[in-house]
Amino acid sequence: MPKVPTIATILADIDRVVPSSSAAGWDPSGLQIGDPGSDVVAVGVCHEVTEAVVAAVEQDPLGLLVTYHPLLFHPTRSLLAGPSPAGRALRLISAGVGVAVAHTSFDVAPGGTADALAAALELDDVGPFGPVDAAPTVKVVTFVPEDAVERVATAMEHAGGGRIGAYSGCSFRSPGVGAFVAGPGTDPVAGTVGSSRVPEVRLEMLAPTGRRAAVLAALAGTHPYEEPPYDVYESNSNARFVGRIGIHRGSTRDLVALVGRRLGDTGLRVSGAGHTTDPRVAVVPGSGSSLIQAARSVGADVIVTGDVDHHRVVAACRATSQRDPECLQ
Repeated sequence: MPKVPTIATILADIDRVVPSSSAAGWDPSGLQIGDPGSDVVAVGVCHEVTEAVVAAVEQDPLGLLVTYHPLLFHPTRSLLAGPSPAGRALRLISAGVGVAVAHTSFDVAPGGTADALAAALELDDVGPFGPVDAAPTVKVVTFVPEDAVERVATAMEHAGGGRIGAYSGCSFRSPGVGAFVAGPGTDPVAGTVGSSRVPEVRLEMLAPTGRRAAVLAALAGTHPYEEPPYDVYESNSNARFVGRIGIHRGSTRDLVALVGRRLGDTGLRVSGAGHTTDPRVAVVPGSGSSLIQAARSVGADVIVTGDVDHHRVVAACRATSQRDPECLQ
């Protein structure tokens, strides 16, 4: 009989395709409710944890519910019954249902929301734009004798370092020469008391800020030197892209009609639909108002996104009105 997977096993499978480390730093990602060690017989997926979704899960219980929009977006001080995110969380806890989130991590993932949106609008020559700052990271750098590099790197990886998207064990290694003067009473692993020059490898590895202490402890616990040398740098690395840009074969008005057919015309709002032929189209899942300037900077004629506040629309139209006289009509 096949072994029943746990919540942790399922989340690890999801993480290989949609790494939670690629989520925006402000975005709750991963497990929000539940015990990672709990067995899961059935998994459900939803766009948002609504009252109807919770009622359905209570009728037909699941071990894990994977949602696109986070159930608990803001810090929660209490879980009280009622028609609120906290109230829904309380009901799911009572039903023994775990909740995991794949939101901006799914937006930026290959084949995720942004790619699906570009495909739905039949864009050609699609490329990325709009980097999303993920959770804070640090770069840990140490200098190790060549015969100890693998031991130190493996320990740092097991402590939480060396993960870039779906890749693990990531590090950079460069050979060099370490110089030091070992004082009286020291017992250097390489060289002698006095001035020495020894071959070393510079080992660099990224780590989430929350794993900084664990990675440094692993480094110090496996490094052969009496005084392990290391540096820690704040890092903003390997941001994924939440937007896609490509070419729509046709006019801008054709594009508007296609958006209505593919995405539904309920709530569809259009500003500045001119006569551009084969426009470059930027697409951003969710609220893309903060990426209007970024879209313009990569040559977009049109941006298709979930919602944009009125003042940003007016500003974008003003910036475009000189080349498109219909923009403000």
